[in-house]
Amino acid sequence: MRTLIFRSIAPFLTSLMVLFSIFVLLRGHNEPGGGFIGGLIAASALAIYGIACGVAAVRRAIHFHPMAISAVGLFMAALAGVLSVFAGVPYMTGLWIYPSLFGVELALSSVLVFDVGVYLVVVGAISSIALGLEEGDRD
Repeated sequence: MRTLIFRSIAPFLTSLMVLFSIFVLLRGHNEPGGGFIGGLIAASALAIYGIACGVAAVRRAIHFHPMAISAVGLFMAALAGVLSVFAGVPYMTGLWIYPSLFGVELALSSVLVFDVGVYLVVVGAISSIALGLEEGDRD
């Protein structure tokens, strides 16, 4: 399914879907969303791009091997839990800090670090599967 229209629209659709996945990631825990759903949306965007432009184009776009992305995400998710142990509270307890940036108070938490880790694990794992299936389909 590599029609001219699909190949022309795919980069824009992929960009829009990745942006939406980041929105879903960042609104998680306060409203529906989070790392898992955001990661699925981003992996779907990469799959669409791969179908339209080929596996090589997706590999160039993500710069890293998908399983390396998953490994970094797993490390971040584990680190989010260990941070609470260092603070003297039970493992995986949420911790918040409120730095002020340009006069605006930001609420940053270890929960966000965990969500970003889950996002990266899902994007890496699902992208690896999708790229593997797409490469196998070409043989």
